[in-house]
Amino acid sequence: MSANDRRTRFESTVLIVDDEDDIRELLELTCLRMGLGAETAANLKEARDKLAGPQRFKLCLTDMRLPDGEGIELVREVAAGHPELPIAVITAHGSMENAVTALKAGAFDYLSKPVSLEQLRALVKSVLELPARTQESRPVAGSALTGDSPAMRQARAMIEKLARSLAPVYISGESGSGKERAARLVHDLGPRAGKPFVAVNCGAIPENLVESEFFGYRKGAFTGAESDRDGFFQAASGGTLFLDEVGDLPLPMQVKLLRAIQEKRVRRVGDTSEQAVDLRIISATHRNLKDLVEQGRFRQDLFYRLNVIELRMPALRERLEDIPALVDTLLARLAAEGGSVPRLSPGALKALMAYAFPGNVRELENILERALALHQGEEIELDDLHLEPTEDERGEGGVPGGGVALERESLQDYLDRVERMAILDALEKTGGNRTAASRLLGVTFRSLRYRMERLGMKD
Repeated sequence: MSANDRRTRFESTVLIVDDEDDIRELLELTCLRMGLGAETAANLKEARDKLAGPQRFKLCLTDMRLPDGEGIELVREVAAGHPELPIAVITAHGSMENAVTALKAGAFDYLSKPVSLEQLRALVKSVLELPARTQESRPVAGSALTGDSPAMRQARAMIEKLARSLAPVYISGESGSGKERAARLVHDLGPRAGKPFVAVNCGAIPENLVESEFFGYRKGAFTGAESDRDGFFQAASGGTLFLDEVGDLPLPMQVKLLRAIQEKRVRRVGDTSEQAVDLRIISATHRNLKDLVEQGRFRQDLFYRLNVIELRMPALRERLEDIPALVDTLLARLAAEGGSVPRLSPGALKALMAYAFPGNVRELENILERALALHQGEEIELDDLHLEPTEDERGEGGVPGGGVALERESLQDYLDRVERMAILDALEKTGGNRTAASRLLGVTFRSLRYRMERLGMKD
């Protein structure tokens, strides 16, 4: 079949760049069986000529080693001159450094030799779904990021760029800054939208259960394994696996996670064979992973593999101009089941705009939720917010002095409030699992239950 015949017959065409005849033929045949056209090139020059021609390609697949140069050159040229064209690289087995370099340069994804046709088909399907998904007007409800500050505009622009690839993303930022929401947005705007998004808090899983929770297990693998069970990797297959607080993973599990990411295969506990998995990895932590690497508490090779592209979520104090919009959004959601939405008094809004928010957006939400329950009338007043005092409002030694919000709050009330917020935060991170929350807080389950009863936290 001639090139003209392929262009006439197929709506979508893939450019295959490889100097090995048998690999070009295998990839071309696979594309044809998927209903795609295929153009081939044996070197960089031929690839550049094809890209400069009239044919518009849906995907470019290139080997990393070519007779007249490196595939990474083509990756950079496509990223600069054809940003709408996804390009994936084929690397030698075990050459993860080349794969990571290509992903950082703008590659959509990578395949390792010998090429797995199953992984190739999954990659092509992701590319074919990319245009329709990214051209939709907006992501699904609940995943958008509120705010129009320069910091948020920059974050959203980065998210939209990241959504057009399958490269691993590492999201850094303080607790409560919206890292999981950003991860969901990357997923919702990308080719895997509509597929599973599985969020895992790595710090909430007991160390002896981490491997079975991640990879699943076979019946009889250990006491209590009464049936086969899939893990997080299998549950997220086809979609995105979000590893929150990844820095809390124990070192033995870090080794297994690295291999699973590199090989795109996992072995269930007690199984003798591996399963192929097709998913995107997004990780996050409020801790400094580089510091953990230097301390020997996090593997450098895993950090290098996860931190292909970093997305930094700004702290709320860096975008205080977003607070009015955030307040409106949060109050509307919090009051959804309770009828009318109250408004903030000018004094209350001014106090929020001057507050440092060590807990970021999550703290703002907790403040508003508490104020919503305590306020009377149509407005939420300053006293309803119960903000911690600023440094200027503290007396000698940091004791609350002239603070407006705390001058009528006793020490016990203040301590109870801090304890309640810590418990609520732990329960949120563990999905309401009290056993895991007690471990996260460093107390026994019995102690947590007593504290919740004392504070009137029955749910």
